[in-house]
Amino acid sequence: MLKSIGTASLLLSLSAAGWASAARAETYYVNSIKGDDRFGGTSREQPWRSLARIRDTPLKPGDRVLLEAGSLWKEPLTITRSGRANAPITIAATEGGPRPRIDAGGVSPYGVAVMNAEYVTVSGLEVTNTAPAPAQRFGVLVSGEDKGVMRAIHISDMYIHDVRGTNDRKDNGGIVFRATGQRVATRFHDLRIERNIVWRVDRSGIAGISDRVTFLNWFPSEGVVIRDNYVEDVGGDGIVPRGTDGALIEHNIVRHAGSRAPGYNAGIWQWSTDNSLIQLNEAAYTRTRYDGQGFDSDFNSRRTTILYNYSHDNAGGFLLICSPRPNDKDNLGNRGTRARFNVSRNDGSRIFQLSGNVSDATIEKNVIHVGPALDVQMIVATQWDGWARDVKFHDNLFKVAGTARYGSEAGRNGPDYLIKAGFSPSSFIRFKGNSYIGRHVEPPEDGIGQAVIPYVEQPLDWEVPTFDPSKPDGFADFIVRHREWMLGMLQRELQSTVELKQTRRMSIFEARR
Repeated sequence: MLKSIGTASLLLSLSAAGWASAARAETYYVNSIKGDDRFGGTSREQPWRSLARIRDTPLKPGDRVLLEAGSLWKEPLTITRSGRANAPITIAATEGGPRPRIDAGGVSPYGVAVMNAEYVTVSGLEVTNTAPAPAQRFGVLVSGEDKGVMRAIHISDMYIHDVRGTNDRKDNGGIVFRATGQRVATRFHDLRIERNIVWRVDRSGIAGISDRVTFLNWFPSEGVVIRDNYVEDVGGDGIVPRGTDGALIEHNIVRHAGSRAPGYNAGIWQWSTDNSLIQLNEAAYTRTRYDGQGFDSDFNSRRTTILYNYSHDNAGGFLLICSPRPNDKDNLGNRGTRARFNVSRNDGSRIFQLSGNVSDATIEKNVIHVGPALDVQMIVATQWDGWARDVKFHDNLFKVAGTARYGSEAGRNGPDYLIKAGFSPSSFIRFKGNSYIGRHVEPPEDGIGQAVIPYVEQPLDWEVPTFDPSKPDGFADFIVRHREWMLGMLQRELQSTVELKQTRRMSIFEARR
């Protein structure tokens, strides 16, 4: 009895301590017009003026910082203090009026940065970072170095545009999350990037960076969610996580990627990841043909799932699965990619490209529409320090109003591949139950002998909802309408109910090797 009373008293004391800590949390106000850094900042009537005041204040768990609507700063916002579980440090906007705006204007590499901090939420701001000359720049940078595990960082409802980064390197652009450390292995846990607008940025829209990505030095971020973002007019790649296990990339819209950057770019892809789930996304109008696909499962990755996506009007095609030769430094190849229940329409060049050391891939139950003006390589195997092996194409529906060709690389002409019939020297590329409608040149074995059925695309609802990023106030309504349209279109095309999946991570029995 006494022991029970003692335990109850201890729990009551701990609870009281928690309530006291929460009660000590402050709300600070910052106003670029009416503020003064000599004020206490704890009332809307006596706000701070500068963002530097936030950086220099020892914020505590549970503290909130509210930036006044309509304010404008030409300096960066830097967060270096951490909250804790159930008591994050929150940066947000006051209600009413235009978003608070941060124009870093080249005076800082970033507009907003969360540096070596955790349990931080940032939302509701407008950020730009442009300058006369390109350089490594970020709209929002989430960075940890020699920090171990950084938890619960949430970036949401941000309007990020006009970031003039350099197109010479991929690790800059709109939103970048970077985990590095020579002394202490560093990663994120519960990193959420949701409902943001990223527009006119170089080089990457949303990108991850990690330096612990080999099977001898593998420390992936977990609980990474990139969802409901709109990314348009990107110099290079649209959305690219790296160094993650179980990342969810769900219902993002990427349009006009590959607009300025040289080299190889794609809409939505990942590299050096395990168990990435890429579902319910739209990737469209990727401009380059150096890659240039809407989607890509790239090297040093296992068990990527590409599910229920819509790819259209991408210059390079729909899906690239690729890897150079495995090595003991940074690449175990590309293993176990699954591409299922996707729809491609009017993609160019190469609908499915298998490049290099790809193995154990399954491509099934996808619906492909090729327009009457298009002459594409429907399935092509190309070399990248080797060739694909053990790839299954099952129960796909190829509807071709133009021309579709099949084969393997015989040469190159800039970004385009010259092909010959057959998939050798790739091995064990197997086809079963696919439907070939329209004009198919040198089709695989399951297409030989099928009756030639001409294909004319029927008038259907392909008017995907559009959004003008210069008018961000309509975004919440757009993202709801877009999801509804996607679900309806997919159900129509696939003739089945859309059943979204949950992510999983590797078990201890599935260590990298």
